[in-house]
Amino acid sequence: MPPALPFARAARRPRLSRDISFWLLGAIQLLLLFAAGAPSPLYPLYQAEWGFGPTAVTLVFALYAFGLLAALLVVGSLSDHIGRRPVLIVSLLVEIAAMVVFIEAAGLGWLLVARGIQGLATGAAMGAIGAGLVDLQPLHKPRLGPLVGGTSILLGLALGGLGTGLLVRYAPAPTMLVYLVLIAAFAITLAGVVFMPETTEGRPGALRSLLPRASLPPRLRPHVLVITPSLVALWAVGGFHLSLGPALTATVLGERSAVLAGAVIAVLTGAGALGQLFLQRTSPLRILSYGSVTLVAGMLITLIGVAATAPAAYLMGTALAGFGYGASFLGAMRSLAARAEPTERAAVFSIMFLISYLAFGLPAVAAGVSVTRVGLALTSSGYAVAVIALALLALIGLYVQQRRTAPRPAEAARPQPARQST
Repeated sequence: MPPALPFARAARRPRLSRDISFWLLGAIQLLLLFAAGAPSPLYPLYQAEWGFGPTAVTLVFALYAFGLLAALLVVGSLSDHIGRRPVLIVSLLVEIAAMVVFIEAAGLGWLLVARGIQGLATGAAMGAIGAGLVDLQPLHKPRLGPLVGGTSILLGLALGGLGTGLLVRYAPAPTMLVYLVLIAAFAITLAGVVFMPETTEGRPGALRSLLPRASLPPRLRPHVLVITPSLVALWAVGGFHLSLGPALTATVLGERSAVLAGAVIAVLTGAGALGQLFLQRTSPLRILSYGSVTLVAGMLITLIGVAATAPAAYLMGTALAGFGYGASFLGAMRSLAARAEPTERAAVFSIMFLISYLAFGLPAVAAGVSVTRVGLALTSSGYAVAVIALALLALIGLYVQQRRTAPRPAEAARPQPARQST
């Protein structure tokens, strides 16, 4: 991997240190994903108050993903041109505006607007954060940037689901309190970004980069093609659990509780964070392979739990699937970080998140429509089968890639010709 760039722009005002700036970026990403997971345990409350069904729930959820995709397409690589700090400052201001709309929400339309704005803010920030973490990671710890990037996403989703579920159960005004807390947290991190040093000199073409497009350096395209089935599989699992997961949990566990719904989301994403920590010293392609195998095993056990209405199997399968979810995501991030040049990082990570969030949103909407026609149990079973097929396809692609890149035994054993003396 190329070494991290030195800080490009000297400034007169005091600057945060490199280490503090690195962890600040991780904290911002955790907060953004906390905010993304926070509405999930609230959907039953919104449904009871405003009277909408599961299809509307998945539309509210998916609008976040679509807003995020739009931002990735338009401004995903902008921080490669103008710097990480300006993009992050604007993103956090827009995120705060989204939290205000959530607080003022008085119907389904308000939720759709709030989720769309939130998606735009998160998508604008993701490419800059992913690139900044690699820029700022310690030179003697070249795996730390992708690890913190992946773990902060999963821990954020876990804390958002579980924390909001606890607020629903034990705190007053749960549909307002969580967003007030997030506004305060985003304001604090925004102040930190103002004093964060810039990590890239940028390059020309900022306006041209705003044209919606999804492009990769040609040398990276074969690898992205190989990891795409894995990205689709793991993010489809996350999208399902964050949209229809609370309803499925109530069906299998026989109890409708915001705390339980948030706890199951935390099981999925918390196990994902553990998967990343457990496999952090393994090579990226092996991490992807192990993650795909575990994801398949987890979804098979989840299928059994849903079909037999067995809570233990359902929770065990969710935890195993989460472990595979986190491991596969870390492997994808590490493999791309190792291949991308510094001035390509925001664009490359934006493409990765573009693929991920398409899989996060579209299958969830399809599942929401399917629930109204064939029921939740059959929809979740079909969803699990599709995820298993994608994970197996990813395993096949990784195997082929490893076979193509590994030296042939005959070539490895062939003696090198001796140099002629002069």
